[in-house]
Amino acid sequence: MENNNLPDKIDEQVADRIVKRKNSKKLNFGQENIEPGDNTRYLRHALANYNLPPIDLDSDEQVQERIYWYFNHCMEDDMKPTVQGLANSLGISRFTLHDWYSGKTRGVNDNRTAIINQAYNLLQELWEDYMLNGKINPVSGIFIGKNHFGYTDKQEVVVTPHNPLDEVDSPEIVSQRYIESVAED
Repeated sequence: MENNNLPDKIDEQVADRIVKRKNSKKLNFGQENIEPGDNTRYLRHALANYNLPPIDLDSDEQVQERIYWYFNHCMEDDMKPTVQGLANSLGISRFTLHDWYSGKTRGVNDNRTAIINQAYNLLQELWEDYMLNGKINPVSGIFIGKNHFGYTDKQEVVVTPHNPLDEVDSPEIVSQRYIESVAED
């Protein structure tokens, strides 16, 4: 018995798959959680840093004031503060910011490391809170932790030597046993 409707059914199945693919989130990859106006909001927030007048980077006081400004700006715009955003507000690269965090500063008697450590610690506290309270994608959170806060995924394996033949005797004892075994033969 021949089914003349088979090609039509196959075409319907193919058409259904195409429709499902068109509705797939893959078509909007990177835009899944974007609402109208979000991109403008993020850009406007970042442009505020771009338009800031430069500060005297040798002045710990001006650096501290700019850090306060950045965190307050994030609160006013209801945005999560970021390491890159903090660096941009200071007019430096994130690598320079990390150098300051690590103690590599331009001045001899400045408080730069302490100031930047406070800011980094605040960013890290916020990052942990976001992660623990589901306010950031876990994959993004792991990336941030590894790249900005020194977290690592590592597993330590301790290898303990084990001799299946029991404890190894000293060469002198082994030699003596060999001599005794040969003497018996």
